[in-house]
Amino acid sequence: MQKQLKGSLRWRKETAPRWDLGKILHAGLWKRHTSSSVVLGDSIAVGRLTKMSDSPVPPVSEPRAPDAGQMQVPPGNPLLLSLTLQELLARDAVQVELVPEKKGLFLKHVEYEVSSQRFKSCVYRRYNDFVVFHETLLHKFPYRMVPALPPKRMLGADREFIEARRRALKRFINLVARHPPFSEDTILKLFLSFSGPDVQNKLKESAQCLGDEFMNCRLAARAKDFLPADIQTQFAMSRELIRNIYNSFHKLRDRAERMVSRAIDNAADLLIFGKELSALGSDTTPLPSWASLNSSTWGSLKQALKGLSVEFALLADKAAQQGKQEENDVVEKLNLFLDLLQSYKDLCERHEKGVLHKHQRALHKYSLMKRQMVSAAVQSREPESMEQLESRIVQQENVIQTMELRSHFSLYCLHQETQLVHVYLPLTSHILGAFVNSQIQGHKEMSKVWNDLQPKLRCLFVGPHGAPAPPRPPQDGLSAH
Repeated sequence: MQKQLKGSLRWRKETAPRWDLGKILHAGLWKRHTSSSVVLGDSIAVGRLTKMSDSPVPPVSEPRAPDAGQMQVPPGNPLLLSLTLQELLARDAVQVELVPEKKGLFLKHVEYEVSSQRFKSCVYRRYNDFVVFHETLLHKFPYRMVPALPPKRMLGADREFIEARRRALKRFINLVARHPPFSEDTILKLFLSFSGPDVQNKLKESAQCLGDEFMNCRLAARAKDFLPADIQTQFAMSRELIRNIYNSFHKLRDRAERMVSRAIDNAADLLIFGKELSALGSDTTPLPSWASLNSSTWGSLKQALKGLSVEFALLADKAAQQGKQEENDVVEKLNLFLDLLQSYKDLCERHEKGVLHKHQRALHKYSLMKRQMVSAAVQSREPESMEQLESRIVQQENVIQTMELRSHFSLYCLHQETQLVHVYLPLTSHILGAFVNSQIQGHKEMSKVWNDLQPKLRCLFVGPHGAPAPPRPPQDGLSAH
């Protein structure tokens, strides 16, 4: 019986067709549902999706024109990205602004005005629209860096939280709009330009008739051919390097935020300082009789103090402007780069916990089936049950082969995403340049105000006969100013 079993298995292995990606898809072995992603199992939900057999994909060997959402393949090695930071930034500039709150029946709804320079469009989106768009991206591009969305706050969202979320949404949509595969996909254009009443349903409908990137990319089945031999070593080294870069940039961001906070506090202190001087100069309390000899001196001092609030208000305005500029040009750019690095870290985790884990589970299941086959042969089961078990083993072999293709394609995308992170690294010089320029400009403007203020202080230093006298150097530990 064992000899018959081995012969039957050998015949099936030799006569069974070699399954490539296109044939597997045509066979309808891959179905997508609401609660399961093609790669990540039950982790992503994007709405009800139809069977892939409804929109068949040609075999890999058949030539076809690339889809609009398909990554453009440069000449030479398609694994290599030939992009610069300036080219990425020039792809689009998306603005996200708050619109006045609209009161619903029970809750206030925050709405955003999203304008795209590339599509010359201006649409209105709510936070839940961003959520559906984010889920659609994750489903269609499970092997790419999809930036995370800011958290949703159900009740009690104050202005500070809403502003922080607006900034985070702006960073998210700009990273997406400049990402090479995302920027050429139809769902991005739909999100940025569709002005109809229900963009969420439109996004879900577009997801129903499209497979993920693995099923649409004509290089998916040959991804292994483009990978370097030491891809696993390179992946480990890149992951460690980017983890270290992330930690350093996180500390830089924290310090930059503290400097911005100090600039804003300094502006508030200067404003209050000037107001207190003005209040002192405006005091109308009469002098006592024993101090009447110095009444002219005190009157001159009050008159001078009263006019200083204007200069201190100007100093406060300059300090606030510097803090605001550094928040926009330094802190926000650091946050943008941190969002990109975090999305890379998330992608690495999806690769390990998604594709690799499912591959290991498929191999384990295949091993169990083999053991069942041997056990069935020993127990001399009915031919019908043997046929069913053999058919399941063949199907599992096809599943394993497809998972191997997905694993290689995942590494292919990871290699490209690593290159994309390095394309963004020159953003460091932009950040440092903005910080230095802000400091130079801020100190220059404040120095001018201080210099203009100095002549107005001469009347505060009154001589023995009531005449103004220049300030004298400090003596006995007391400063003249």
